[in-house]
Amino acid sequence: MANPIFSTLPMTVFEEMSGLARDLGAVNLGQGFPDDPGPESIRAKAADAILNGYNQYPPMAGLPELRQAVAGHYGRTQGLDLDALSEVTITSGATEALAAAFLGLIEPGDEVVVFQPVYDAYLPLIRRAGGVPKLVSLRPPLWRFDRATLEAAFSERTRFVVLNNPNNPAGTVLPHEDLALLAEFCVAHDVTAICDEVWEQVVFGNARHRPLITYPGMRERCVKIGSAGKMFGLTGWKVGFLCAAPVLTHSLARAHQFLTFTTPPNLQSAVAWGLENSEDWFVQMPRDLERSRDRLTEGLIREGFAVLGSQGTYFLNVDLAASGVALGDRDFCLRSVKDAGVAAIPVSALFEEAPVTSIVRLCFSKRDETLDAGIERLAKARELSPKTADSAPASPRTPA
Repeated sequence: MANPIFSTLPMTVFEEMSGLARDLGAVNLGQGFPDDPGPESIRAKAADAILNGYNQYPPMAGLPELRQAVAGHYGRTQGLDLDALSEVTITSGATEALAAAFLGLIEPGDEVVVFQPVYDAYLPLIRRAGGVPKLVSLRPPLWRFDRATLEAAFSERTRFVVLNNPNNPAGTVLPHEDLALLAEFCVAHDVTAICDEVWEQVVFGNARHRPLITYPGMRERCVKIGSAGKMFGLTGWKVGFLCAAPVLTHSLARAHQFLTFTTPPNLQSAVAWGLENSEDWFVQMPRDLERSRDRLTEGLIREGFAVLGSQGTYFLNVDLAASGVALGDRDFCLRSVKDAGVAAIPVSALFEEAPVTSIVRLCFSKRDETLDAGIERLAKARELSPKTADSAPASPRTPA
C-alpha cells in the first residue's frame, strides 16, 4: 500500500515549472542552477580521480581527506573548531543530510519549529520521522522574526527548530540580533537547531553569514549542513556536509548509513582538493553573482517591476502587487511560462498555510543573454497581465 505521507504529495513546484520550461522551450529562471559549469580545476580533479583513483566503496562517513578539508575550511572561514573524525559526516547532497538529521534525531511527537516559506523537502521528511511541524510565517520584504514571533512558536513540546540561513527563497542573510535571539530561545527551551546553511558562501556586499553553531550554548545543540554543490556551483554533484557535536553525529551517521551509505569517491576527492585550493574562487564567485543580480534587478526595474533586495543565494524576488500586477504569483508564473516563454517560481508554493501570494522568485545565476531574455519575456508577461491601480514600482529593498 502506498504511504500517504508521500503518495498524496503533489509534484514539486520546481519540477513543474522546469518541466513546462523544457516542454515549451522557455527561458528557465525558476530552478536554481547556474549556467556556468563550475571551476575547471575541480572538475579536472574529479575526472582524474575516476581514471586513476579509487572507485570502490569509500568509508561510510566520508573520505578522511574530505572530512579534514571540511573541518579546515570552516576553521579558516567561520572560526569553527571541528574534529574531522567525530564531528563531520559526508552525505550525498544537503537534502540527504537533512533527511539524516530529521530521521536520526526526531522522535515521534516531537514538535519542530519551521519557518515559512520553506524548502519543500522539510515537511514531508519531518512528518516521516514522526515530528509535528509548528509553522511560523515570515513576511516580505524583510522576512525576519522577532521575540514575539518566537514566544508564540516555542513551547514545552518544542524539541527542534529548522533554520535556513542564508534563506532561499527570501535571499536574506540573518543579522546577528536575530541569530542571538534564536540561540537564546534554543538554550532556554533545550531545543536542537538543524541549520541548512548551503548558501553560506553565496553572500553579497556587506552581508555576513554567521553560523548559529558559534553562538553561546549552541555548540552542543546545533547541526550544521553545508553543500559543495552550492559552494562551487556544481549542483549535480550532490556532496553535502553534516557537522555536529559527537553525541549528535553518532545518530546522524547511523541514519546516513541506511539512506545512501556513502558518496562517490571521485567527487569527494575533488571537493577535498577544492576546499583547500579555491580561495580565489570564494572571493570572485560572489562578486560575479552579485553583478548578475544587479543586471537582473536593473532590467526588471526598467520594465516596471518592484524588486525586493537580495543579500545572498542565487535568487531575488519580485513583488507583483507593488509592480501593478493584479494576478496571484501562481497565475502569473503560469502565464509567464506559457504565454511569454519564461519560467519563475511562485513563492506561495513554499508555504503550507497562510501563504504570501504576490511574490515571484527568479534565479540570476545565469549568463547575461539568459538574463536579458528573461527580462524581456517577463516584461511581456506583465504587459499581458491585468493591472492594479497605477503605482510607482519600488526600488530594490535590501533587508536590514
